[in-house]
Amino acid sequence: MIASINPATGETVKTYQDHSDADVERILSEAHAAFQGWRRVSFQERGTKMRAAAAALRKHLEAYARLMAEEMGKPLAQGRSELEKCAATCDFYAEQAERFLSPEQIKTEASKSYVTFEPLGTVLAIMPWNFPFWQVIRFAAPALMAGNAGVLKHAGNVPGCALALETVFKEAGFPGGLFRALLIGSDRVAKVIQHPLITAVTLTGSTPAGRAVASQAGAAIKKTVLELGGSDPYIILEDADLDQTVQTCVASRLINGGQSCIAAKRFIVVEPVRKRFEERFVELMRQQRIGDPMNEDTSVGPLARVDLRDGLHDQVQRSLAKGAKLLLGGTVPEGKGAYYPPTVLTDVKKGVPVYEEETFGPVASIIPVKDEAEAIRTANDSIFGLGAAVFTKDRAKGERIAAKELEAGACFVNAFVRSDPRLPFGGIKESGYGRELSSFGIREFVNIKTVVVA
Repeated sequence: MIASINPATGETVKTYQDHSDADVERILSEAHAAFQGWRRVSFQERGTKMRAAAAALRKHLEAYARLMAEEMGKPLAQGRSELEKCAATCDFYAEQAERFLSPEQIKTEASKSYVTFEPLGTVLAIMPWNFPFWQVIRFAAPALMAGNAGVLKHAGNVPGCALALETVFKEAGFPGGLFRALLIGSDRVAKVIQHPLITAVTLTGSTPAGRAVASQAGAAIKKTVLELGGSDPYIILEDADLDQTVQTCVASRLINGGQSCIAAKRFIVVEPVRKRFEERFVELMRQQRIGDPMNEDTSVGPLARVDLRDGLHDQVQRSLAKGAKLLLGGTVPEGKGAYYPPTVLTDVKKGVPVYEEETFGPVASIIPVKDEAEAIRTANDSIFGLGAAVFTKDRAKGERIAAKELEAGACFVNAFVRSDPRLPFGGIKESGYGRELSSFGIREFVNIKTVVVA
């Protein structure tokens, strides 16, 4: 059985029967059969159904926002925003897929030569709980518009979200079996990856999970896209607009309760503005309203699970033991639920756990540096390379640092890192490889085929 547990109360929301091996075999066979017809459907017809999926998401927005709040603790306002982004992405690919995948003519000695983009088959998506609709849609919308089928192995604590997504595509009129959820444990994923009807794998998750999936898929010689952990550095230079900077940094650190791979995690502040930044940052973090995600005025809900909360607290305690200084928070609240307060650590140095490790929750690490050069070195001194940001009134300088100096897949100037269907999304180093979204994302799971007519 798979249980959905409310992280705000610790109570079981619902239990689900997991799929047997026979169920999995049937689901994969049905997906493959649906793919055979879907691959030949026009972009226009695919787009009509994808727009219907967007409409279904908007129709059920309130119910699905509450479902996310129940299963993983996302505040309602943030859940609504996530669902609207999902719907907008479905609309985007309905509009743009044909252009992104149009054949490209190449001039050669032949009478005709060109590159065409053909679907691969059934793509297995292994997705996390933190953005339980968005993480799935940003794979599914381009993959299905490219002509593929999709099967979803979602995180074990959001089975209701997994089945709701399956319902979205059914309600939109996609062929039966084309998109299905697999209710299975992580211990059964390797067998699905190895299944001959799975042609590619995409995973969003931790770096250890990425290593395991990459190894299993590599052994089966199957394409993978990995979007893994992140410890995004935000550089605050001496000439930064501190009011705007602090607002942006707090918003990025606390989005989804800090449970985001591209949330700001390391705040690298040059000494001349360190004291002023710390004072304003701590005060704004202190003002955040922690509480039940079902309450409209809650800005920070519980973490998704108690064990994740306890692991985060352990990171904080180990960091304090290594010399970091606590400015705010850092205590486990009494009572039910996986709550953890907004927490700020300063005097964070190399070797301290919150400097080296990803912190998945409302914990901010302030790293003082003497100047811009040291700030850039410190930002790049990480095993991760997902996102980064720099804050300065000199936009040309900020752009130079973002474009040429920072080692990450997405670099922003005077704004927090976020995904956008119009822009490619992904990382380098131990943050993974491949890209999602934009034209680059839809081309990850296609056969880039050369056609030559003599």
